[in-house]
Amino acid sequence: MKLTVCISDLQAPFHDQRAVDNIAAFIRSIKPDNVVSVGDEMDMQTISRWAQGTPLEYERSISRDRDTTVELLKQLQIKHVIRSNHTDRLFNTVMMRVPGLLGLPELDLEAFLRFEQLGITYHRKPYELVPGWLLMHGDEGNISQNGGTTALNLAKKTGKSIVCGHTHRMGLVHHTEGVSGRNTRTLWGMEVGNLMDARKASYLKAGISNWQQGFGLLWTDGKQTRPEIIPIQKDGTFMAVGKMWGK
Repeated sequence: MKLTVCISDLQAPFHDQRAVDNIAAFIRSIKPDNVVSVGDEMDMQTISRWAQGTPLEYERSISRDRDTTVELLKQLQIKHVIRSNHTDRLFNTVMMRVPGLLGLPELDLEAFLRFEQLGITYHRKPYELVPGWLLMHGDEGNISQNGGTTALNLAKKTGKSIVCGHTHRMGLVHHTEGVSGRNTRTLWGMEVGNLMDARKASYLKAGISNWQQGFGLLWTDGKQTRPEIIPIQKDGTFMAVGKMWGK
């Protein structure tokens, strides 16, 4: 049986290092077959459209934040990364403000985040990480406030089960079709939460959110896959494979 670990929404430098450290320890111990990131590895807040015309635009922190992101990807042993709205900010900023720099290799996301040195494959389109399951960030369709439903809606559109992030929520839901008393297809939608420290998300009004920290697991035996979501407690600990991880 093969194991895939799915994480999302680190949004460095607003990540929760304690949660990252605990997941990294889990990965080192379990040695999964694959570790994937469902997007938003780096927040890129200084080049967001919300930063334009504000002091944030002049913060000069993007190099430091990039280096932090690279270290997190290395620590978590990420092998695959999917496109996402926050990391899209790099291309979008160049395209809209300084298009003359388009094509500069250093400003391609893969080079900027040093994917080649880290052994990471970057996917601009949905990636089939195990048979019948696609990795998508989650911003490709309508966003639901109910955990898992954003992913399930994408599953119904694509005809394949979906792992996504973006919503910062956790959820695991399914849709089954059948005829003559026999199930013909079951589609799963799995949202894997986030690894942010919500206290650093200054854009939250009054600090209110319905987010959950966590990550996902896919257990695959041939064409059969069992999804599992792992919630992280407020102290950074979590229960997985019958054991408590963290301090």
